[in-house]
Amino acid sequence: MRVLLTGADGQLGRCFQDRLPVGWVIRETDAKTLDITDCLAVFAEVDSFKPDLIVNAAAYTAVDKAESESEIAALVNIVGPRNLANAALNSNAKFVHISTDYVFDGNAVIPYKETDVTNPLGVYGQTKLDGELSVLAVNNSAIVIRTAWVFSEYGNNFVKTMLRLGIGRTSLGVVTDQRGCPTYAGDIAKAILLLVQKEDVKGGIYHYCGDKEVSWFEFAEAIFKQAKMDGYSGSPEVKGITTVEYPTPAARPKYSVLNCQKIKKYSEIKESDWQTALATICNKLI
Repeated sequence: MRVLLTGADGQLGRCFQDRLPVGWVIRETDAKTLDITDCLAVFAEVDSFKPDLIVNAAAYTAVDKAESESEIAALVNIVGPRNLANAALNSNAKFVHISTDYVFDGNAVIPYKETDVTNPLGVYGQTKLDGELSVLAVNNSAIVIRTAWVFSEYGNNFVKTMLRLGIGRTSLGVVTDQRGCPTYAGDIAKAILLLVQKEDVKGGIYHYCGDKEVSWFEFAEAIFKQAKMDGYSGSPEVKGITTVEYPTPAARPKYSVLNCQKIKKYSEIKESDWQTALATICNKLI
């Protein structure tokens, strides 16, 4: 299979490349090598490479910055995915687009299903929702995967931030009243690869996240517990704080747990075992 990957330098992009099946051919692109907001450039790239599969792992993900850079966020999160979806349809390629839990407002008390009402709290969430809608409007065979709390050994993420801040600090304040499921980017990559090889997969929205719900505070505790077993030298006290005590330009959903039953109907696909993944990457990072 020939795969055109966007966002190749990000967490998911790097993990996807690591897990590419033997014999598959991949063209990795990032913002420097392919401007997905340029329709002509996208069509030219697809026409040149002739992919069987396009995976869009590119996104504007600076949640707080998006509040003041809404036009840029909209270009990358709405226009770009629409261009890729159109090009995939035109070339008869499968298309996978990655979205987020931020399409929801976090007021639920049970895991969100794909059919639940969306209500983004900020610009980032709204542009990601609009991106989903634009993709499916032009290409109803597209697969949209919503995920949450992504971490890996690559890029910037909560795990790496905690490990960095924990060196030299005696305490860290971490939010206790936001809950979700950490998700290892490598497991998302595996789920994508399994899904696209299924002949009976229909286009639409699918949820994929970790297998255990925690707060950011509980996630931080798990990170430091694992890190210490791997010889980590930091020993900060993790203190619980509320969202009100940690104000940010963009509001976060307080509850980001996703129901993954739809994607799990495909037998080999399981939720992200984030605790096992955490042990693996802590060992790499320390």
